[in-house]
Amino acid sequence: MLEQMGFEAKEAAIRLRTLSSADKNRLLQAIGKQLLAFESKILAANELDMKNAKQAGTSDAMLDRLKLDSKRIQDMIKGIEQTVALKDPVGSLDKMWLNDAGLNIGAKRVPLGVIGIIYESRPNVTVDAAALCLKTGNAVILKGGKEAVNTNIVLIEAIQEALKFRSLPVSCVQLIPSSDRELIKLFLGLKFLDCVIPRGGAGLIQFVLENAKVPVIETGTGNCHIFVDHQYPVDNARDIIINAKVQKPGACNAVETVLLHEKNLESHLIPIIESLRLENVKLAVCEKCYDHLSNLNKLGDDISLATESDWETEYLDYKLAIKAVSNIKEAIEHIEIFSTHHSEAILTENYANSEYFLNHVDSAAVYVNASTRFTDGNQFGFGAEIGISTQKLHARGPMGLEALTTIKYIIYGQGQIRD
Repeated sequence: MLEQMGFEAKEAAIRLRTLSSADKNRLLQAIGKQLLAFESKILAANELDMKNAKQAGTSDAMLDRLKLDSKRIQDMIKGIEQTVALKDPVGSLDKMWLNDAGLNIGAKRVPLGVIGIIYESRPNVTVDAAALCLKTGNAVILKGGKEAVNTNIVLIEAIQEALKFRSLPVSCVQLIPSSDRELIKLFLGLKFLDCVIPRGGAGLIQFVLENAKVPVIETGTGNCHIFVDHQYPVDNARDIIINAKVQKPGACNAVETVLLHEKNLESHLIPIIESLRLENVKLAVCEKCYDHLSNLNKLGDDISLATESDWETEYLDYKLAIKAVSNIKEAIEHIEIFSTHHSEAILTENYANSEYFLNHVDSAAVYVNASTRFTDGNQFGFGAEIGISTQKLHARGPMGLEALTTIKYIIYGQGQIRD
């Protein structure tokens, strides 16, 4: 089955790579219409997935990632419309130059070919990934999480209806519905794949890295940090931290550790913790914070003394670690040790400190005075995103259209031969 899927995807990629931008945009618009036509069927399938996930004891944060409603389907369609509006990178020339032999040499953007994407929980990834791959002339084989299998099957059905309507092979976008690990290992070794992109937790990413026989574009886990510098206003700090933790705790760009300048301990710690408590966020705090809260009789069942594992954990849930640090250098040292190099932020009114933080923190996205939740392809103006890369080769940060292309060199000559 996998060999056949791979072969058909390769054939589809040959067809897609020469498709015009206008035809690709018409295809995406057709997908949006089909999603609307399939809405009731999609919601029924998602209701079944939600029921199964609840019975399996899935956390509230993960259930939120899985859930679809009419608004979220409309958001999917808006994401497609945004992708349609974006400039197609395929066919563009990055540069052109004349060499000493008189050859005119250019670097032209072309599709990667056949992309395999393995992801967890979120069914919107199915639509985002398909739209971005098709816009860049790539065929894609998707492997979603078992939690969303029924939803994904219907979403792919809608997408393939649009492909048929535009007289394109349904093998442009395919889904592996099985969650058998041995089958996934075989998939990762398919000779027809040009690359694999994993989207999910550390376990999934490590599994892909260990078993893939083709290049992997690694979308990393998000152990994200916010450092609250000395004298930064407590109300602003509280609002940003609440947004970064609570707005979508299951997202990879949610903050997991707050580093608080120790000179802010008296003025900031209690207001921040009380606001987090109102949002039912559990806390793991350093010894200095723990002692401070104990002296003020502010401890409770929702606050524990942090261990080293708390500093390195991507919670993806209503839990946050807080540590007091003596200065910006100590904050950056902590980030260097425990960060997954996804997204970090400094909250400061000191320009020199903001520049120092930007220059010394080596993560895919580094913020000054803003929530880490903005690390998102849509928010960066890329339309939908294929994932957020924490590696340094090929792509880094939110991956939009250009990240799904590579270059080939085109050379114009006039009969030159090399001496």
